[in-house]
Amino acid sequence: MEIVAVTACPAGVAHTYMAKKGLEKAAKKMGYKIKVETQGSMGIENELKAKDLKDVNVVILAIDTKIEKASRFNDMQVHETSVAAAVKNSSKVIEDAVNKLK
Repeated sequence: MEIVAVTACPAGVAHTYMAKKGLEKAAKKMGYKIKVETQGSMGIENELKAKDLKDVNVVILAIDTKIEKASRFNDMQVHETSVAAAVKNSSKVIEDAVNKLK
């Protein structure tokens, strides 16, 4: 299972990175491969490139604000949720995203 995610909160400081860490940790525990891009006060970090999106099964957008380059995910299976959900229960966010595929 290939997953990519974008995390972004309005301030783009702490919660953006907490959500990233949570998703990475949960995905690893669940046996999924994930790459997480952050968009915040530091701009875009760990940017998802076209090659990262090539074989992706699902995109998780854990966002509370508008993100840059959202059109990259057109025509892809996208699961959108809040940053808080990704911080509080990353495993459930991933589980919900994967269940959308079924």
